[in-house]
Amino acid sequence: MKIVIFGLTISSSWGNGHATLWRGLCKGLARLGHDIVFFERDEPYYAATRDWHTLPHGKLVLFKAWNDVRQRAHAALYAADAAIVTSFCPDANEATAEILDAGRPLAVFYDLDTPVTLMRWQAGKSIPYVPARGLGEFDLVLSYTGGGTLEALQALLGARAAAPLYGHVDPDAHHPVSDREHYRAALSYLGTYAADRQEKLERLFVEPARRHPTERFLIAGAQYPSDFPWTENVFFLDHLPPAEHAAFFSSCRLTLNVTRAAMARMGWCPSGRLFEAAACGAAILSDEWPGIDEFYTRDREILIARDTQDALSALSASDAQLRRVAHLARERTLDEHTCHHRAHALCMLLERASVTSLRRAQPTTQASSRY
Repeated sequence: MKIVIFGLTISSSWGNGHATLWRGLCKGLARLGHDIVFFERDEPYYAATRDWHTLPHGKLVLFKAWNDVRQRAHAALYAADAAIVTSFCPDANEATAEILDAGRPLAVFYDLDTPVTLMRWQAGKSIPYVPARGLGEFDLVLSYTGGGTLEALQALLGARAAAPLYGHVDPDAHHPVSDREHYRAALSYLGTYAADRQEKLERLFVEPARRHPTERFLIAGAQYPSDFPWTENVFFLDHLPPAEHAAFFSSCRLTLNVTRAAMARMGWCPSGRLFEAAACGAAILSDEWPGIDEFYTRDREILIARDTQDALSALSASDAQLRRVAHLARERTLDEHTCHHRAHALCMLLERASVTSLRRAQPTTQASSRY
């Protein structure tokens, strides 16, 4: 297949989770023999923090304005088998119109922020990356979260077919490495600041740090405000590049996963960071959300914290207990949650949607996949 993608960013991992996901997915697709072209608007804040300048497993097209790249996108789409537009793509509407006008490629929307999309739609707020008519013109709608969000995408936004395509990890980039002293901590947390995570972060990270003043706690991530409730034993790293994630997770005794509030309410929302930490052999303490047991077995492959006491109990676990949890989580991750698993799943979803699309277009003839 030739797959054309219009996304937020793959070139910069600063302040977003899209880039790392696409890097792994493109790698997995390339390993399966598919050709990838990724169109990304060259935003100044991503240009200043760019940690990928080319797409090793395809073509990266950076552009300043849609009109500058429209003809190139038009040509790419007429040669494509599938075209994917993502949530928060700044040129989503223009790209969607171009895809539908081209006709040939399978039209796919991939929502990497489904709970946010649904909340805005229900509140009557504008969603710049969703067509005013909803998602009914796409052959397939993919969602970063599963569960009830899939039915909601169909009922509220008119998606014909909705399927989950969860986050994943690239095992070549995320694996156990030698620990580094400056990343060592009793409890670590890697994540961009978000107001709707703050209450949980205070319960599960800040308060345990206050109660363990002689232990070292470590936060890494962008956009943290100056009034964050720092304590003397909480250390901070601004923007940890992906190349350092393995060392970060390999060096901590226990790492925390905290989910955005909208995602946690709807459930079935594993983050890429969750899989990265597990692949690096870190013992994980996570907040709870519906569906988490479909990804890891609680108390065996992952520890769950609902309140400060749960977090303190996890911190009091023996080194042997935490090593066993980490080992089992890594095994589960490599068996089920790598970029190669997700790339294969995406291909299967595209093929299935292609058959359905052809049957819809030619209901009286027997359809066959273009792939």
